[in-house]
Amino acid sequence: MSSQRRIGNAEIAERLERAADLLEIDGANAFRVRAYRNAAEVVAAHAESFAAMLERGADLTDLKGIGKDLAAGITSLVRDGALPVLDELSERVPLGLLDVVRVQGVGPKRANTLWRQREVTGLDDLERVARAGRVADLPGFGEKTQAKILSGIEAVRRRDGRVRLGDADAVVRPLLALVEGAPGVTRAAVAGSLRRGRETIGDVDLLAAADDPAPVMAALRDADGVREVLGSGDAKTSVLLTGGLQVDLRVVPEAAFGAALAYFTGSKAHNVALRQRAIERGFKLSEYGLFEQGGEEPIAARDERDVYAALGLPWIAPELREDRGELDAADAGRLPELLTLDDVRGDLHWHTTWSDGVDDVETMLAACAARGYEYAAITDHSQALRMTGGLDAAKLARQWEALDTVDSERGDAAPTLLRGLEVDILRDGRLDLDDDWLERLEIVIVSVHSHFDLAQADQTERIVRALEHPSVNVLAHPTGRLLGRRDGFDVDLDAVFEAAAEHGVAIECNASPYRLDASDVHLMRAVRAGCTIVIDSDAHAAAGLDDMRFGVLTARRAWLGIDHVLNAWPLERVRAFLARSGP
Repeated sequence: MSSQRRIGNAEIAERLERAADLLEIDGANAFRVRAYRNAAEVVAAHAESFAAMLERGADLTDLKGIGKDLAAGITSLVRDGALPVLDELSERVPLGLLDVVRVQGVGPKRANTLWRQREVTGLDDLERVARAGRVADLPGFGEKTQAKILSGIEAVRRRDGRVRLGDADAVVRPLLALVEGAPGVTRAAVAGSLRRGRETIGDVDLLAAADDPAPVMAALRDADGVREVLGSGDAKTSVLLTGGLQVDLRVVPEAAFGAALAYFTGSKAHNVALRQRAIERGFKLSEYGLFEQGGEEPIAARDERDVYAALGLPWIAPELREDRGELDAADAGRLPELLTLDDVRGDLHWHTTWSDGVDDVETMLAACAARGYEYAAITDHSQALRMTGGLDAAKLARQWEALDTVDSERGDAAPTLLRGLEVDILRDGRLDLDDDWLERLEIVIVSVHSHFDLAQADQTERIVRALEHPSVNVLAHPTGRLLGRRDGFDVDLDAVFEAAAEHGVAIECNASPYRLDASDVHLMRAVRAGCTIVIDSDAHAAAGLDDMRFGVLTARRAWLGIDHVLNAWPLERVRAFLARSGP
């Protein structure tokens, strides 16, 4: 292992997020908090290692969203292992409060109150004072909030040890490249729940084919970001990364790679069903291959497709391998033709410097063009979300004047720019913009950003009322969850999906790895209710447009194809949907 560990982008982003949380708890200016969150997004999405950039003398301030102070902080973190603002904050704000703000019903302001008035510095303290009834009597809390906090503590503890899909992906990509480049490796792949596209990952499985496992194992043991080697032998090496993620590497002979990839991809339930099918046909299936009972030479092992074919099945995409009927569908020739990233024709939800985005309209459009999009929608926030600098009618009018100039300068250049807004749903279900402007917008996305604590009936009625508005086209992130930080609000989703289908409103799969909302399970329910789905990045910087791939993974897990997904359609069909004249 190298004497000085080189910090990865994912860890830098995680430290910036921690700093943003502590700043918010400490009562810092909202724009400063937002700057740290935006910087974390930029770092996480950046293709090149920040450590490598600094080694070659790059100026980090050339990146949108990275100002002078942030650049200095990141440089210190890479070179000295310390983020000065984080060290400064940790001297006056208990770090245990980072766990407290993950509890449903506790935001930064409430965390501050609990700390100052009840000496809460972590989850154990919070549970103790809540069980003693000493939360309900605090101003702005009450009995219902106290009960919600207790259940929220349990939820946080259940989530501990799991990593968001996007975070795991960012950490594992360089490790996979390292393994692929190790001496003697002929093939390498990610397996396990990460390959299946699960929204959170417990640990990561890597698989490599090589005759000599020793140099492959050494490559992982010596990798940047490895905190501890948990075990290393001839067939498997397990390491713990600095962020707490466990990575297991298995090395198999080239001839067994396909069977091993199928086995270690899982899921467990899918593998059980496959093995049962093998037994019924007189075979035995393991990670070493498909064998006749008592046989020593595998019938199929080198390629996954061969293993499935020998069992009388077409290859089943990893995202479907959850024992949700995929074997029966494969047997009957009814597997869906799943959506791919190449099928996506546009992104209908992203933000610019007109509200809380890092990049301006021109930069975002250029990034959409680079991705080959046919169309793209600017959808900054409406005024209710004040910390984002959202748009009221006057600011929206100024934006449209600027967009007129953008359009005139671009001419017919792709992508076609659709003018939209992400409009807040107010507490009573009214929309945060007057009807005149709502009618003028080409796409109206509505979402909940406040009053998460409403009773289910009230929350449901609120959202359904918004969907009934004739100008509404999309319901964004329909549960409001933030993975690893906040559960969704209490809402009857089936009633929401029914209303959306009735009124021609698409349900969003928000592709941000912090959200993935609606989830794969919820998307399946939405489609059964008759809803159209739209996959959006919700990007706040050009780099965030790449999050679309996580939305596509989630859609594939929900068995979705082109016909289900609005932004996989040509522009003419999209316009017809937005005009509510049918798909």
